Amino acid sequence: MAKGITRERIVAAALELLNDEGMDALTVRALASRLDVGAPALYWHVRNKQELLDEMSTFVMRRVTDAVSAIPPSGSWRDDVAAYARALRAEYLRHRDGARIFSGTRLADPEVVKAKESWLARLTAAGFTLAEADDVLDLVIAFVVGFVIEEQERTQSEPGRYSPDERDAWLGEGAELVKAAGHLRDEGDPRFERQLDIVLDGLATRLPT
Repeated sequence: MAKGITRERIVAAALELLNDEGMDALTVRALASRLDVGAPALYWHVRNKQELLDEMSTFVMRRVTDAVSAIPPSGSWRDDVAAYARALRAEYLRHRDGARIFSGTRLADPEVVKAKESWLARLTAAGFTLAEADDVLDLVIAFVVGFVIEEQERTQSEPGRYSPDERDAWLGEGAELVKAAGHLRDEGDPRFERQLDIVLDGLATRLPT
């Protein structure tokens, strides 16, 4: 085992590599080079790239858990879930391709998983069944992950890649509503908050009247 190499140092270096070069450049070989060790040294701590992504995702979710636990319950499930969604998005946006590293991963720290307990308690106290409360959290996470993947793709792409004028020319004749909708598109916080409201409106219909 290489001296000074710990799982924590590996994850920190992996996040630095992610921020510098993006998800596609995140390989065990590139990470070993950054840490100035041979690739086999890393396998003492993470068996493969998927396990590395699990650890990176867990690191991000620890920060989300810390951020959300600092917000006292408001008495409104909707406000609390919205705060959770905003904290999740903020943490993903701290890292290049931050949402992509979370997609398809498994949390590696039982304490992070246990943090879900208080959220299930809040939601069931608000009137959701346990199954519905679990769905609320899953759906909000899925929304945030998808939103941020798209958001980061747009902000990290070359200038003009998503130009609505160029898209109009490419579409040619017709599709006037599609073209008009493209020019209405906003980005960032306004779009996130509007679409989050739509998600929360839908979830609210599951509550007994």
